Amino acid sequence: MAIDEAKEQMDKALSHLESELRKIRAGKAHPSMLDSVMVDYYGSITPLKQVGNVSTPDARTLTVQAWEKPMLDPIATAITNANLGLNPQSNGELIIINVPALTEERRRDLSKRVRAEGEHAKVSIRNGRKEANDFIKSAEKEGLSEDMAKTAEANIQTLTVSYAKKIDEILDAKETDIMTV
Repeated sequence: MAIDEAKEQMDKALSHLESELRKIRAGKAHPSMLDSVMVDYYGSITPLKQVGNVSTPDARTLTVQAWEKPMLDPIATAITNANLGLNPQSNGELIIINVPALTEERRRDLSKRVRAEGEHAKVSIRNGRKEANDFIKSAEKEGLSEDMAKTAEANIQTLTVSYAKKIDEILDAKETDIMTV
């Protein structure tokens, strides 16, 4: 029971880490870079993907095809206001965004941010381990045998180590991606 809950919490920490890392761009254009952009769609704030289609014609360019032509200017404004460091330009049909190449300094900053996100995930995993171990200790006071408690704690520790390794692998891959010019 405690092991299942710990595993579930660790899975959530891992999926949260992956979603946060997707937001950190590595110099290559990707439609998910604009996931956080919210557009003023006739008075209501709407996610960009609900008012237009985002695509990547090449590794350095994003295009946004608005469902309605009058929405081109609000979309461009929303992208500029999203503080993503992108400069959208409209050609009357679609919005074209050239993704600038990352500088060495910017790559290092992104790498630090990746490591910080990884550390947050590891803290979540350790919190899951602590909660599971606390549950086992309380169950031991209520009659769980010492052998079963030790076995459960060992299983939780093994689970914790395996998730920490997964996080390190994900971080190393993302860091390599960021530092590759």
